[in-house]
Amino acid sequence: MIIGCGIDLVKIERIEKIVKKWGNNFIFRIFTSLEREYCEKKKGNKYQSYAGKFAAKEALLKALGLGLREANWKEIEIKNNELGQPVIDTSGKLKNVVSAKEVSKYFISISHTKEYAVAQVILEGTHDK
Repeated sequence: MIIGCGIDLVKIERIEKIVKKWGNNFIFRIFTSLEREYCEKKKGNKYQSYAGKFAAKEALLKALGLGLREANWKEIEIKNNELGQPVIDTSGKLKNVVSAKEVSKYFISISHTKEYAVAQVILEGTHDK
């Protein structure tokens, strides 16, 4: 049963400007070390990767019906499996929220154009709420 759906669109240039202005202050506040390592390896288009992961985090929060009231950015980690498919991992207070909402599975998709990154998250649950 689908219990949540969220989508977010991010202008890549916006993320690039923020990173150039605030540098590590922004990057270390929003992204986990694994996410930073992944994005920094994308030399020619690292901002596209940062924007995609940022959009994915926003989409998850929307799917959960939250915002950042009950979580912080680094409690969401957007990993990639061996085929490059994005995978969501949660920790801390957010993991408790996910458990309370009885989320059993995440479906996530991230896509990019030259100017935008978009992410969608669908939550599957064990019960009808």
